Amino acid sequence: MAAKRPAERPNASKEDLLKYYREMLLIRRFEEKAGQLYGMGLIGGFCHLYIGQEAVVVGLEAAAKEGDKRVTSYRDHGHMLACGMDAKGVMAELTGRIGGYSKGKGGSMHMFSKERHFYGGHGIVGAQVPLGAGLAFADKYLGNDNVTFTYFGDGAANQGQVYETYNMAELWDLPVVFVIENNQYAMGTSVKRSTKSTTLYERGVAYGIPGEQVDGMDVLAVKAAGEKAVAHCRAGKGPYILEMMTYRYRGHSMSDPAKYRTREEVEKMRSEKDAIEHVRDLLLTGGHASEEDLKAIDKDIKAIVNEAAEFSKDSPEPPLEELWTDIWA
Repeated sequence: MAAKRPAERPNASKEDLLKYYREMLLIRRFEEKAGQLYGMGLIGGFCHLYIGQEAVVVGLEAAAKEGDKRVTSYRDHGHMLACGMDAKGVMAELTGRIGGYSKGKGGSMHMFSKERHFYGGHGIVGAQVPLGAGLAFADKYLGNDNVTFTYFGDGAANQGQVYETYNMAELWDLPVVFVIENNQYAMGTSVKRSTKSTTLYERGVAYGIPGEQVDGMDVLAVKAAGEKAVAHCRAGKGPYILEMMTYRYRGHSMSDPAKYRTREEVEKMRSEKDAIEHVRDLLLTGGHASEEDLKAIDKDIKAIVNEAAEFSKDSPEPPLEELWTDIWA
């Protein structure tokens, strides 16, 4: 289970709390709608939902600045939305339409936005980790203070290329934050069954990379840890590892019935640790928002998501000549 929240949490303003609430709720509602469209047959191929893990990417984006980069695996829709990619373009890509970020040719796993410094979405487990180090190398070479957030999961943490990348990143003092989204299940296998390590971030010790384990269900804890990691990288001290203890409520992908865990386990996490409910409680108990205020936000978010769904349905499929564009020959 996820780490307990610290007794003393970082302070946040009313504006920040409302911002995080909106951003996490947008991801939650977007993913729920994507699940519906998948069930209707409007989304083909694979589809991995981010429901439950919203605090990780929203908290880390709050610690980022313009110019910072991000690269992740195939559970990526939340990362796209959090870095400012438009919901309409993301949903259109999921449905394979020309209005999508990769003209309908990348699908769920492979869309990009150079403007938002989002470099994928990658379907091969762990393959994005060395790519993230490469992005960080480019910034070090150019002499700026940008940082690359390289996301991967607890399953990918057992891939050999991750450790080759750790070695290279520390050797060259690359400004990369390795973010392990430990949602406790690598496809269908729990972490406890797949590794003897009690923590995943401590594997970086062998390469001299500092790191820490963070409550990934608490957006304020994530932001605080992200700011610490980013400051380390911007100061030229090399990479940093953040192991985010989080949890996905749905199966590994839409085709996964998730029978390897009990319904009680999922409901316990939902009722005790939900990231959105946590911020909702802070807003209400702090007198920063009323129930009516939060209902209005939810209504706005649903309108954005419904508009994205309608846009994706109305956008045409890519023409046949698109088969020959954006490829290497």
